[in-house]
Amino acid sequence: MEEKLNELLSAVSPLDESAMEKARERQAQLAKPPGSLGRLEDLSVQLAGITGRVHNKMEKTHLLVFAADNGVVAEGVSCAPQSVTVQQAVNMTRHKTGMSALAAYFGDDVQVVDVGIRTPVPCPQVLDRKVRFSTGDIAVEPAMTEQQAMDALAVGLDLARQAKAEGIDAVGVGEMGIGNTTTSAAVLAALTGASVEEVTGRGGGLTDRGFETKKRVLRQALALHHPDPGDPVAVLAAVGGLDIAAMTGLFLGCAHEGLAAAVDGYISIVAALCAVRLCPRVRDVLFLSHASYEIGYRLAARELGLEPCLLLGMRLGEGSGCPLLFRVMQGACAVLNHMATFPEAAIEDGYLAPIRQGDAFTVDKS
Repeated sequence: MEEKLNELLSAVSPLDESAMEKARERQAQLAKPPGSLGRLEDLSVQLAGITGRVHNKMEKTHLLVFAADNGVVAEGVSCAPQSVTVQQAVNMTRHKTGMSALAAYFGDDVQVVDVGIRTPVPCPQVLDRKVRFSTGDIAVEPAMTEQQAMDALAVGLDLARQAKAEGIDAVGVGEMGIGNTTTSAAVLAALTGASVEEVTGRGGGLTDRGFETKKRVLRQALALHHPDPGDPVAVLAAVGGLDIAAMTGLFLGCAHEGLAAAVDGYISIVAALCAVRLCPRVRDVLFLSHASYEIGYRLAARELGLEPCLLLGMRLGEGSGCPLLFRVMQGACAVLNHMATFPEAAIEDGYLAPIRQGDAFTVDKS
């Protein structure tokens, strides 16, 4: 598997610069002040680079949600019982959770994937790709073996291939797993060298005592395993989660297949960072949805050099930011595809010549 992964990573193509330049040229021809649609213009250019087409669509959008349990919950790091993982995984298939209600309303497909729930799942709509029943308690043992981490990566890679074959335009990446803000914090600290305080939030809600317990457990796990930041797979195996590993594989697969990938909140962006550390070109296909309320999100976004599109104070997880981002991406496509150019709008654009020479819009506040 490791050899196959290396072959796949070496085969990831860079963005299509020619298509991006043509998209920029079309943006410059549209009847509007230069750059006046801001991030929508940037998104349309990035999509052109991913697909190799100037004109793109966002008609088939798909959410993949990886569900897994985390042994570290035994240490008291979560306010929710572990039974919530399996129940919410099932509820997602019934469009009863925050993410799935949004997805159903907007017409996005949702596939929930069991990669490590600690019990059998009594729901045929949940795809069974279980690598093992829960991870180990990272405070006293590794989360999983490196082979199991690779197996979880393979699940994500396979689902990216399937999405491409089905003609999906963009994939949203979400998760469900009680305790996974703890494993995400551990992975982010290991990859960046950041302190526990810099990466740890209260997750779904913790008392002061619970919050101190969570940070103590993270320090204990990181001191026990000393994960190597230069080996993301080893980091995932030592202190990560099966959901994070599968999401990492999906991001890698999206880059290989030339698929736009919508990043959700904290757990999703940590997986995205793992994927970029394994293959820097993965960054080219990433679109950050909302700025998670979790403190570590900001650090992960800085590490990626990317900015989220939405500021909504969200911290639900599940992939809940992805249906909203898909609408923004649809807007980016609509602008490039359907706006009139200056000639089509019967507007002489000569007045813009001096403006196009530089930034004529930013006001210096100094």
